[in-house]
Amino acid sequence: MMPSLFVSHGSPIIAIEDNEYTKFLAYLGRRFPRPKAIALFSAHWESDTEMVSEATEYETIYDFGGFPEALYQITYPAKGSPQVAKEIEQMFEKDSISYQIDDSRGLDHGEWVVLRFMYPNADVPVVSMSINPDFTPAQQYKIGKSLEALREQDVLIIGSGVTVHNLGLLERNDTRINDWAVEFDDWLSANITEWNLDALFQYDKLAPHVRLAVPLHGNEHFVPLFYAMGAADSARQVKLLHRSYRFGNLSQSIWQFA
Repeated sequence: MMPSLFVSHGSPIIAIEDNEYTKFLAYLGRRFPRPKAIALFSAHWESDTEMVSEATEYETIYDFGGFPEALYQITYPAKGSPQVAKEIEQMFEKDSISYQIDDSRGLDHGEWVVLRFMYPNADVPVVSMSINPDFTPAQQYKIGKSLEALREQDVLIIGSGVTVHNLGLLERNDTRINDWAVEFDDWLSANITEWNLDALFQYDKLAPHVRLAVPLHGNEHFVPLFYAMGAADSARQVKLLHRSYRFGNLSQSIWQFA
């Protein structure tokens, strides 16, 4: 059975870097059997209603600015999987989850930056999906849980985000790690490992330094974690595969569920 993953997409700059994290992303694509398809919840696709892509092929979206020109020359010509998209829609209907279909949006950098390291040939079909940062964690978890059976069909489920993401506090110093970021991630790690949903669903009240790590009205990068966890609700097995930081506090975490 395929796992569900939470994968940090970090800064777009990693797309043209060769470092510890990009090497691990490449290894991650070899760690598991080759999936039939990937169902991916991206922090950079926000919508009130769950969106499911039925695209047959994707353009590459450059949803960032001010980076080296080399970034804008990268393409990731992934194909879609309308068949898997239809299966997702049936699962949502069964669980009374509202959704809409999209057939034109490309892959944003929360998707292609990660996937180009994991599957550099762009030869695994992708079903892109949105997140709703205004939903409660329980609602986000429920959406992921609705898709749990996909893992039995060799579909890899990914939530792409960042646990500590506060652009206003990034530092040029790339060697020092802020204590508050580590303390937040340590709290998160302890509660994820115990699958403590009571605490996790109240992270905005209980976690240390939460407003530094997840700014008010800036939780879109954090919540893909709940979509990914929900997709492994029955097994509730978890491994922290990687954790590192850039720019003082931007977290690069990868969690495997089941």
